[in-house]
Amino acid sequence: MRPIGVIFTFLLLLGNSIKTSASHKVDFAFGQGRENIATLINKRADSLFMERNYAVAIKEFNKLLTYPEIEQAPVLRKLAVSEAALGNNVEAAKYVEKYLLKDFRPIILSDPSFDNIRNTESFKGVVKKYVPKFNFWSFLYLYVALIGFYIAAIIHFNKKIEVTAKILISSFIFIHSFFILHIFVNLTNNHYQYPHTYAMSTCFSFLYGPLLYFYFKRIAQEYRFKLRDLLHLVPTFLFLIYVLPIYMMSGEEKLKLLLERIISGRSFYDIAIIVLKLSSLAIYGYFIHKIYMRSRENKSLTKENQIWQKNIFRIHIMYVFCYAAYGILLSNNITSGFLYHMQVISMAFMVMYVGYSANVQPNVFSGMYHFNDSLFFKYEKSGLTDSLSKELREKLIRLFDIEKIYKESDISLEMIAQQLDTTRHNASQVINEHFNMNFHELVNKYRIREAKDILNSDQKKNLNIIDIAYEVGYNNKVTFNKAFKKDTSLTPSEYQKTAMRAPA
Repeated sequence: MRPIGVIFTFLLLLGNSIKTSASHKVDFAFGQGRENIATLINKRADSLFMERNYAVAIKEFNKLLTYPEIEQAPVLRKLAVSEAALGNNVEAAKYVEKYLLKDFRPIILSDPSFDNIRNTESFKGVVKKYVPKFNFWSFLYLYVALIGFYIAAIIHFNKKIEVTAKILISSFIFIHSFFILHIFVNLTNNHYQYPHTYAMSTCFSFLYGPLLYFYFKRIAQEYRFKLRDLLHLVPTFLFLIYVLPIYMMSGEEKLKLLLERIISGRSFYDIAIIVLKLSSLAIYGYFIHKIYMRSRENKSLTKENQIWQKNIFRIHIMYVFCYAAYGILLSNNITSGFLYHMQVISMAFMVMYVGYSANVQPNVFSGMYHFNDSLFFKYEKSGLTDSLSKELREKLIRLFDIEKIYKESDISLEMIAQQLDTTRHNASQVINEHFNMNFHELVNKYRIREAKDILNSDQKKNLNIIDIAYEVGYNNKVTFNKAFKKDTSLTPSEYQKTAMRAPA
């Protein structure tokens, strides 16, 4: 039985081998047959196309599209030309767009073959979608982006602004401007020409809130950074890891990704980014509001600084709502209209407001850290004459030395200008040029000098520091302590103890 079993097994294996070989031959022959058929159809379609028998050629070309082994881009191009020749603008536009998605060569849209349908809405729609273009919105965005970069650079390199505050606010304006530039590139269809611009500002999505939040903390509370504050950068770091493979792609790969997104539409990834960014903006907006309310209640900032903070906060909240509307529109594949542009308008408004403030009231950038000069050429075209300047200087000295106006807790540059019977601009110039300091430094100088006189003359050494602070014009002990230590390197209490040890 064993020899018979072996022989039976051998015959069975041989049969299977012959069957498999035959199957492979059939498949190969079938594949060869399909390829031969496709080649014949292609030749026949090309012949009909050259004979301008477009109606029949279209049928043959459509058959070819069912053969995946045939390169589809040339077939789609001939289909588009054929449909255009027959005046079928909708079909021609459909095929020319399919061609672009397979082989992105926008030069096809200027082919004379499409001249008879060039002014139709369907064809113009394809041109508008893929060919570089410029309009009012695009020029506005480019202008604001360039102005924003200039403002960010001016703020960043100005030595009069407190270092941490200027890094935070200049970075905030920079990423706003970078995002607006990105929108400009997309709006003008230049992202197809320069695919490396794909997602170029996306990595900053979770930095808007933290930068503005810590800027507010710095100028309102003189906050000093701690190691744990790096946790606010974790979302940005994780997201950067996620998008890094995209940034590492070649230009061709990025272009392919762009075209694939046109076919597939908005993905879950796009919606998720919008929702997460919106959540970040709203959460940090809440934190910023708390800082603003706290600084307003304890009156640690001047009126100018409070107005500055309030306006920046309001613009930020406006951006949050506009970005929410933008996200809803994108989710529904709507990429035009006033509401679509509103989120960029709000960002542009932020950039321009910061630029305006940089020139008109630059002291607001540092909060408690005041500085001297404007960011631009403040007195270049001043009409203040030498004689008037000297006269105002004498009046100013009288106001401070005799009338002791610095003791007014709500003193402001506007109040000084009114007392001098001149403009705010002239008053600021007189202080800068004759005293070599800004308004706030001048006020602090007189207040601290008065405070030192009080401490030195206090023989019993029983005056409360807060009473002295109120006496010389400060609203709270914290601001008084900071100003006093800046001038003397000692706190008022330390100075008082030193004065007690000094011989009478």
